[in-house]
Amino acid sequence: MWSRIFVYCSRFGTFTKHRTIITVYRDYFETSIEYLKGVGPKRAEILQKELGIFRFRDLLYYFPFRYVDRSRFYKISEIAPDLPYIQLKGTLASLEVIPGKGRNARMRAILRDDSGSVELVWFSGVKWIKDTLQLNTEYIVFGRPGFFNGKINIPHPEMEAAAAAREKSGGAFQAVYSTTEKAKTAGLDSKGILKLVRTLLENYPGKIGETLPPALLDKLKLAGADTALRNIHLPSDPESMQKAMFRLKFEELFFSQLRLLKTRSTRKETSKGYILENIGGVFDRFYHHHLPFELTNAQKRVIKEIRKDVLSGKQMNRLLQGDVGSGKTIVALMTMLMAIDNDMQAALLAPTEILATQHFQGISELLEGTGLNVKLLTGSTKKPERKVIHEELESGKLNILAGTHAILEETVNFRKLGIAVVDEQHRFGVAQRARLWKKNEDSPPHVLVMTATPIPRTLAMTLYGDLDVSVIDELPPGRKPIKTIHRYDLSRQKVYDLMEQEIRKGRQIYVVYPLIEESEKMDYKNLQEGYDQIRTAFPAYHVSIMHGRLTPENKEYEMRRFVKGETHIMVATTVIEVGVNVPNASVMVIESAERFGLSQLHQLRGRVGRGAEQSYCVLVTKHKISQDSRTRMETMCRTNDGFEIAEVDLALRGPGDIEGTRQSGLMNFRLADLAKDQKILTLARDAARWVLEEDEHLEKPENRLLVKTLEIMNQGKTNWSRIS
Repeated sequence: MWSRIFVYCSRFGTFTKHRTIITVYRDYFETSIEYLKGVGPKRAEILQKELGIFRFRDLLYYFPFRYVDRSRFYKISEIAPDLPYIQLKGTLASLEVIPGKGRNARMRAILRDDSGSVELVWFSGVKWIKDTLQLNTEYIVFGRPGFFNGKINIPHPEMEAAAAAREKSGGAFQAVYSTTEKAKTAGLDSKGILKLVRTLLENYPGKIGETLPPALLDKLKLAGADTALRNIHLPSDPESMQKAMFRLKFEELFFSQLRLLKTRSTRKETSKGYILENIGGVFDRFYHHHLPFELTNAQKRVIKEIRKDVLSGKQMNRLLQGDVGSGKTIVALMTMLMAIDNDMQAALLAPTEILATQHFQGISELLEGTGLNVKLLTGSTKKPERKVIHEELESGKLNILAGTHAILEETVNFRKLGIAVVDEQHRFGVAQRARLWKKNEDSPPHVLVMTATPIPRTLAMTLYGDLDVSVIDELPPGRKPIKTIHRYDLSRQKVYDLMEQEIRKGRQIYVVYPLIEESEKMDYKNLQEGYDQIRTAFPAYHVSIMHGRLTPENKEYEMRRFVKGETHIMVATTVIEVGVNVPNASVMVIESAERFGLSQLHQLRGRVGRGAEQSYCVLVTKHKISQDSRTRMETMCRTNDGFEIAEVDLALRGPGDIEGTRQSGLMNFRLADLAKDQKILTLARDAARWVLEEDEHLEKPENRLLVKTLEIMNQGKTNWSRIS
């Protein structure tokens, strides 16, 4: 759409005879926001810096966050201080400015209707507001009732002359936009933004272009783009707003799913992988002679899925989801043995030195007597050891390398890397994981990414929709569910009694304190005080302390003492959230549990219950906690199912915190809420599948709209989609 843009001389601050008319041939909605009537350079700068609105299109997609019903008028006699926003119609009967110190003047007015009168008050902007109001004039007043000095009043109400309001078109169901204090001072409060949106839509000569193909609109009975975008901003009633909201949420989720599924399809077509056809010698010997327990049916199923992947000739990119203690590591090891059977090497990448060390020790024990060469590479690995590792990697003598980010260094070269396993993969940015691909010249390694953080199905569809997903959904036999108890600070003696009882049985205890960056000094103080309290309460037992400020050597020393049973109680920060496996530990006490998210509480709880004995998790909180915190405690006490916990966590926190460091940009939805819009997401995914089944490469004329929109979405973005 061509548009004629009027650029005015900023010296005059308005359109005058001095304006210059420039005809610019471009899309109307790509026009810079300063050229919208009522904006100009100064307001444009504020819109850009404060609200991220640079072009007409940005304003069009700057959606309201709520709506208010302006159809009902209350009588003044009906006002109560506990009412939300209300609308009145009355006559301004009096107006006075009450002087204060400096600029602290305030203004009060009396509004009357046939049922009574109410006081209106202003504490800022008094001079400007006074000049806009006229006595004995009928006004429409909108605001939230307050209560001060025994009287109801309405502070800082919106005021509009009734005569002017009658002349305006538009429904009584009014959009409310988020803004900032700085924007408000420039007249860009919610009302000011709505005025600009109305100007934008009224001046657009035609219908707003469609982004979805007609067949999809008909099949799902969706509102058109023009109708939806107008009704999201200027709805005539709640029903039209809801239809617009549904259409626009669907559109956001549909394009995210279409992009994911198309990426997945393209990757499977183009990304060749090693064919690991020789599964036998090493794999079978381990399975029949070294595996210390029977695999669960879920583990067997996942291994079959992985086996199918590595035989396909396509590069495997599989996400392995499993709750704490479900046996993901043994599946990862058997996957790595598939590479070794084909004269290739394997790597296991972990986010922390503790976790990498634990993997190395666990794998070494399991492979004892097999003759396989396993090494550990971390930031603490000494130079002579590194030299040996580098040489053995390049010669092919080293079969499995476990380690941290140190594996990703350019100096680390494999002879042929067949399988790369990434544990707790959300701790690694995709740019880091991309370095794994450069370890081979001819073909990328097969990649298995693991997470012990259960992810709700809807979130997994959005975060990992481009990966194949396997789920281990059963625990090894013989494991008893962990009993979780909520205790208040005042019941601390009961907690100590349980700890004493378990230590006498020969068990060990974790006591975990929060460590939040914003209050790090205070947290360390609490940790030290807690350590001193525990030592006082349990003078006959050995107590150790573990936190992030310890050197790696000291951490290792403290962990070794605890693993060997030399200390009975470990007081720690969340440094033990992952990477500690002590089957003899049977009690996890979490102090200030209200400060932890559900996901983290579940991860911490998973540090106990590793043996066959009954284990306990005790959540200690202060008595007065928020409703969300109470929900978290109740959820933890009710269930051990990580997936159920993840669903509650998503509902409480939203997707942002669960996303971790995945840098896909798929979570930047303007309207869609993955916690609330699961049905729309499922519909969007089904629709994306339907479109791609009909036209795999989006080559049909009716799908050109989709291709164009996907191109716009991908502009300026690094294509990380090929990296698992």
